[in-house]
Amino acid sequence: MKELLNVLYVTTNDAWVHKEGECVVVRVDGQPARKIPVQGVQGLVCLGRVSMSPQLMAHCAENGVAVSYLTENGRFLASVHGQTRGNVLLRRQQYRWADDAARSAAIARCILKAKLGNARTVLRRAARETGRAESAAALSMAAEAQGAALTRLDRERGLDGLRGVEGDAGASYWGVFDHLINNDDAAFRFAGRNRRPPLDAANCLLSFVYTLLAHDARAALEGVGLDPYVGFLHRDRPGRTSLAFDLMEEFRPPLADRLVLSLLNRRQVSPPGFKTLDGGGVVMDDDTRKEVITAWQKRKRETMTHPFLGETVAIGLLPHLQALLLARHIRGDIDFYPALVWG
Repeated sequence: MKELLNVLYVTTNDAWVHKEGECVVVRVDGQPARKIPVQGVQGLVCLGRVSMSPQLMAHCAENGVAVSYLTENGRFLASVHGQTRGNVLLRRQQYRWADDAARSAAIARCILKAKLGNARTVLRRAARETGRAESAAALSMAAEAQGAALTRLDRERGLDGLRGVEGDAGASYWGVFDHLINNDDAAFRFAGRNRRPPLDAANCLLSFVYTLLAHDARAALEGVGLDPYVGFLHRDRPGRTSLAFDLMEEFRPPLADRLVLSLLNRRQVSPPGFKTLDGGGVVMDDDTRKEVITAWQKRKRETMTHPFLGETVAIGLLPHLQALLLARHIRGDIDFYPALVWG
């Protein structure tokens, strides 16, 4: 079992991150602000103007530590990784399968069944727990729409048809997302999913957490030797980690979306922590960003029983386990990809 290590998020502008002996040191204004044992770092995410020493970058490359550079607001810029590891035969098989429409559709169907099933679970739970009759009715109807979409997935043979079902289910899910928000502050109202840039606080949170999830998904795939750029549901596009986006789908509703809802409903974030730029995009301030990262790391330390493996594992390990199961399927060790269905 892979040990659950930490992802180090550096959010302070003009910070300097370097390796000092067996530690990673973060310096701000020339003074050490944080010192962490180098063996305890699984990934490193730099937000904003953050500099890194060549020695630390070399250590990360040599030891498979994923390094990602994001803007202050969480938009992905670049990543640094070392020599490609893993069995070249696994990647060659991955490429063959990605070019095979039937195999791609089979894996995409497994992913979408988990995503829609997880979305239905989130909606059903919220419908039971809300004290508002109107919200309960809307959420229950949307949950039924996810169930109907699940049935349609079995009838669709091609990728275009599967994506069409996903689009319809997504429209139903996002159409009632505002009913999942119990914070009555007008600043947190949700009128629909938008991005690049996000136009309200809820979408700003969603986009940022999705970026954190994408980092973990990519690192997990590279860790088992798969190419994160070659997907099955998401097709090839220059610069897009399509397989990481595939892996993320089953985690979006139960992990990322529920974390955002928790932050809003428990009032862990507040309207002053967001500001609207001249172009209309909404961004978080530094304190809010740190609050989100802290909640994300805490959630990853919680445990659950993996439905396919039957083992109790930390949630932060789930992307690694799913990447491993996908690699086993591509190698032919298991007959299908058991995408993660949350209870």
